[in-house]
Amino acid sequence: MPTSSASTTDSARTAPSGGVQSLERAFDLLERMADAGGEVGLSELSASSGLPLPTIHRLMRTLVTCGYVRQQPNRRYALGPRLIRLGESASRLLGTWARPYLARLVEETGETANMALLDGDEIVYVAQVPSKHSMRMFTEVGRRVLPHSTGVGKALLSGFPPEEVRALLGRTGMPAATDRTITTPEGFLAALEDVRRQGYAIDDNEQEIGVRCLAVPVPDSPTAAAISISGPAGRVTEAATERIVPVLQQVAAELSEALTTPGTAPTA
Repeated sequence: MPTSSASTTDSARTAPSGGVQSLERAFDLLERMADAGGEVGLSELSASSGLPLPTIHRLMRTLVTCGYVRQQPNRRYALGPRLIRLGESASRLLGTWARPYLARLVEETGETANMALLDGDEIVYVAQVPSKHSMRMFTEVGRRVLPHSTGVGKALLSGFPPEEVRALLGRTGMPAATDRTITTPEGFLAALEDVRRQGYAIDDNEQEIGVRCLAVPVPDSPTAAAISISGPAGRVTEAATERIVPVLQQVAAELSEALTTPGTAPTA
């Protein structure tokens, strides 16, 4: 029996963007849950989203059934385990998408280019394009390091509140990789202030003696990300830094635009 447009269900309504309204609302709720730390109540979601409680309850019930949300014993809702697999796959793709941009960095700077994400309390390298120099830096994709001794770690944490940074450092400790490694929270917070002031981070022989790295965050990345170049300290000099940093910032901005433009896969 034909149905009129007035009886169309919420799941089939077309959103102003041309998509399915219920899908847009469901993903918006997941984003709001993530912003709230991963666990919220229905009333909190209603207040932040402006949606009526019955609509939120219906959407959350569907997300629970699919495994993307779970209901806690206290009746609040938490992000579900099925999102972990999606996140891991998306992180791998993020590295793949970044490679053309990293290749541009290598062409324009001559040094090895990297992309890294913050995964829990650790930095994980998800992509690398090596320098063409015979003497070059190499970091295995998938390698995990602590943030306090790396340029990408400083770049990633520069956008975090000081209390969150202190809490992270308290969990990881600050072991010295070299005699140049920052090993106090106060010293690291001062370094993050330098990052915010200068617009880039530097690892000056802090992870490995003889190696310098320059890093910048990727603005508005769907997950906290940074790109960097690394090379021998004799090549990544102060003069080279002045030339390289604007290139890093430009490539990061272009990668950000590609990652945040709906419906497109990044290309360089």
